[in-house]
Amino acid sequence: MEVILAQHAGFCFGVKRAVEQVYEQAATGKPIYTYGPIIHNEEVVKDLSQKGVQVIENEEELAQIEEGTVVIRSHGVARRVCEKIEETGLECVDATCPFVKRIHKIVEKESEAGKRVVIIGNAGHPEVEGIMGWAKSDTTVLGTIEEAQKFICDPGEELCIVSQTTFNYNKFQDMVEILKEKGYNGSVVNTICNATEVRQTEARKIAAKVDVMIVIGGNHSSNTRKLYEICRQECVNTYFIQTLDDLHLDLPKSVRLVGITAGASTPNNIIEEVQNYVRINF
Repeated sequence: MEVILAQHAGFCFGVKRAVEQVYEQAATGKPIYTYGPIIHNEEVVKDLSQKGVQVIENEEELAQIEEGTVVIRSHGVARRVCEKIEETGLECVDATCPFVKRIHKIVEKESEAGKRVVIIGNAGHPEVEGIMGWAKSDTTVLGTIEEAQKFICDPGEELCIVSQTTFNYNKFQDMVEILKEKGYNGSVVNTICNATEVRQTEARKIAAKVDVMIVIGGNHSSNTRKLYEICRQECVNTYFIQTLDDLHLDLPKSVRLVGITAGASTPNNIIEEVQNYVRINF
């Protein structure tokens, strides 16, 4: 059996940077907190917890902290959260992905100019919530083709359309086209991270030619979920796992080619464990 491992799998630039910053802070021995899980990977969060890093889930918990360092998660946070951290006098380490930070600046600038911000992404996702928190005008989140088709804005109202960095690239293009056909004025900024686009394209190509596809990533990882959806369209035998413990394969002898990819928040050691297991046992 041959195993094809995607070249673009595992930590992306933004995730790697954020995780390294938290581990550096943990080594100082000071009380360290992250505002929300630093990334969507339970194994990484668990390891950091064992090193004393605590997770703050909301602003109420933030207000109760008297000393230490707060690390802003890679997904970013709303402006008001940044201001509250500053008000507490706590040390702040901003580990927001630079590509997400760019969206914050775009949304802030365009909303100040009076444009209505439209975010193509998953409502309730922490990155989207953070982006919304930098807008100074009405903001709408569209996550499906159906929502784009139903979207209505006032005549003459200008739009600024951006995307969650990990959104499905082809779906983003389709939704933008729907909005354009409605004749709305405004600007479209493709803010999908290039690493996301490359990863999705490669995963689709691999899934289209293998007998079995394995997608590794956190259960709450948006970009991993989208990789799974893309691969499932090309390969019916696609499996979504978080660690090797979740992999329960009973492969027929006819299977000759297995593909493996992983989300942007998946550590390399987990990818290697899965790859080695498949190579040795099948």
